[in-house]
Amino acid sequence: MITLLDYGAGNVRSVINAIERAGETVKSVSHYKDITAAEKLVFPGVGNFGSMMRILREKKYLDALQDYLRSGRPFLGICLGLHALFDRSEEAPDEQGLGFIPGTVKRFDIDLAVPHIGWNGISIQKPCGLFGGLSGQENFYFVHSYHVVPDDSSAVLTTTDYGQKFVSSIQIDNVTAMQFHPEKSGAAGLRIIENFISESASKETPVTTDVTTILAKRIIACLDVRTNDQGDLVVTKGDQYDVREEGAVRNLGKPVELARRYYEEGADEITFLNITGFRDFPLEDMPMLEVLKQTSRHVFVPLTIGGGIRDYTDENGKEYTALEVAAEYFRSGADKISIGSDAVLIVEDYLKTQQKTGTSSIEQISRVYGNQAVVVSIDPRRVYVKSSGDVPHHVIKTDIPGPNGEEYCWYQCTIKGGREGRDVDAVTLAQVCEKLGTGEILLNCIDRDGTNSGFDIELIRAVKSVVSIPVIASSGAGCVEHFEEVFARTKAESALAAGIFHRREVPIDAVKQHLSDKVEIRPSA
Repeated sequence: MITLLDYGAGNVRSVINAIERAGETVKSVSHYKDITAAEKLVFPGVGNFGSMMRILREKKYLDALQDYLRSGRPFLGICLGLHALFDRSEEAPDEQGLGFIPGTVKRFDIDLAVPHIGWNGISIQKPCGLFGGLSGQENFYFVHSYHVVPDDSSAVLTTTDYGQKFVSSIQIDNVTAMQFHPEKSGAAGLRIIENFISESASKETPVTTDVTTILAKRIIACLDVRTNDQGDLVVTKGDQYDVREEGAVRNLGKPVELARRYYEEGADEITFLNITGFRDFPLEDMPMLEVLKQTSRHVFVPLTIGGGIRDYTDENGKEYTALEVAAEYFRSGADKISIGSDAVLIVEDYLKTQQKTGTSSIEQISRVYGNQAVVVSIDPRRVYVKSSGDVPHHVIKTDIPGPNGEEYCWYQCTIKGGREGRDVDAVTLAQVCEKLGTGEILLNCIDRDGTNSGFDIELIRAVKSVVSIPVIASSGAGCVEHFEEVFARTKAESALAAGIFHRREVPIDAVKQHLSDKVEIRPSA
C-alpha cells in the first residue's frame, strides 16, 4: 500500500496510474492520521508554493508530515513535494516550508527561457536504489521556474544543467525528493517508481558525477479532437483550419488510441485541442475529461488540453469559472492547459487599461497552479502592408512578398477557430500573456496550416525575440527537414505537428533519427 498525499491541486492521476501500473495499491490522504499511519508516502506537489503550504496548514497536515519525515520511513517527493521540504521559497516569501532540509527555493536567474520545461538529464552524485536498472544517461521531464538550494551539499542526490548547475534531487536516509516528474518521464521514470515500491530494487546503481546535461528539443504530437456528424469523438485535421473534406469531418482515428501510439513512438508530449464547443455539457460530463482519464492510464509523458477553458454556463443554467474547468482537466490527467480565443479577448481588455485585473483565466489558473501550467495558443494569419508605419502593430520586413509585392507584414490574431480576425498582433499578444502569467506559447500560423511547406520562421523569430518563456513552433511541418530548420533558424524550444503524424507520412521516430546528430533530443527508445 502506497499512501499518496494529494492536497487538492494539479494532476495526481498520472502518479496514481504509475503506482498502480507497478502493481501496488494507492490510498489517498484524507486526514492527517493517514500520514501518521503510512508505510510509504508519495508527495506529488503541483502549482504554487504559497498555495500548497496554506492548504497543508489548513488541513492540519504539517505536524504529521514533519513527524513522518523524521521517522525513517520511505518518502518520495515530486516537484513541489521537493520544495516543501525546505525552509522557504522565493515564490512565496511569507510562507514557511517544512524545514526538514535547511535551505531556500530560488527562482532561476538565467538567460534561458523560464520556466525550464522539457527533457533534461541528471548527474548522479551518489548511489541510490531508485536509479537501479538505469544507465544514468536517461532524460527526465522537468517543468519548473524555481530550484532548491540546500545549505548542506551532502543532501544532494543529482544535479542538472540549465543556464547553471542546479540541484535536481535530494536524499537524506529514506527521504528522497526530485524536481523532475518520474510519472511523466516514460520508461525511465516508471522504473524509479517501481524501485521506490519494490523491496528488492537493484543495489547496482549508476554514479555519473561529471556529466553536463543539455535540455532536449521536444517533438510534440497534436490531436485536434471534435465530434463528427455521427456524434463520435474523433481526431481530425484541417487545412487552414477547415476540417471537412467532401462535406464530412475528416476522421483520422480515435483520440485515446492515437495518443497511446504516439507515446510508444517516442513523442515527448501530447497535446489535445478540443475544437468542438462542448459548452452546453455539465462540466462533469464533458467528453474530453474521459479522454484524458483513459489516456493517462497508458501515456506517461506530459498531456496538454486546450479548448473550452473559460467561464461558461451549461444547459442547466449552472455557471462555471475557467479555474473550475481547468481544475477538472488537471484532475482528469492534464499537466498543462491551453487557452486560445479567450486569451485574445483578455489581452484586448488589458490593452485598453494597461492594468491586470487578477480575474482573467490566465491570472487565476497561473496563480493557483503555477505559470508552467498555462499555455496560450496563438492563431495568427499574415496581413501584408506597404510600409512599417501603415498599422499600429508589430510589423516585420518579410522575405516572402505579398500578392502585390508588399515587403512588410504583421500577424493578425484570430478567434473562433480562425474565423474572426481581431485588431491585435501575435507579438503583442505573446508579450501581454507572459505579463499575465502564461508559462509557454503555442505558436500556430493559419497560412501554413496543412500546407506541408514548413514552419513560419519569421513569425517564430518575431515572437521568440520578445518573450522569455518557451515557444512551441506549430503549423506547416511536412518533412523531417522542416524540424531541423526550425531548430537551426529559431530559438524555439519545441516543434509540434499533427497531420503528418496522423497519416504516418512522417513518423515521430524518423524526425528524431534525423535530428539525433544535429540537436539534443530525447531518443525514441
